[in-house]
Amino acid sequence: MYIAMNRFKVQSGSEEAFETVWKSRDSRLASVPGFVEFHLLRGSKNEEENYTLYASHTIWRTQADFTAWTQSEHFRAAHRNAGDTKPSYIGHPQFEGFSVVEGA
Repeated sequence: MYIAMNRFKVQSGSEEAFETVWKSRDSRLASVPGFVEFHLLRGSKNEEENYTLYASHTIWRTQADFTAWTQSEHFRAAHRNAGDTKPSYIGHPQFEGFSVVEGA
């Protein structure tokens, strides 16, 4: 199993718009081989730096399945308008990938 996450620092006041984009987008993940599950996670609010932390969290059967998706037309279509919402978050999303330690 492989878990892929992107962390977003969403400017305070833009949380609802950010969540709406994720709720209404056509991700096409359900039809991608190896895809297991997706969640959008809302983290804590950083009052000092004026943002709320979010993470997109996908679970894949294997890292190879995730990599194949990132190189597919499904991926390009799902991210085609991603730049339209960039003003709502600070900096670039930060990717983190994890392989599950079996038996732990």
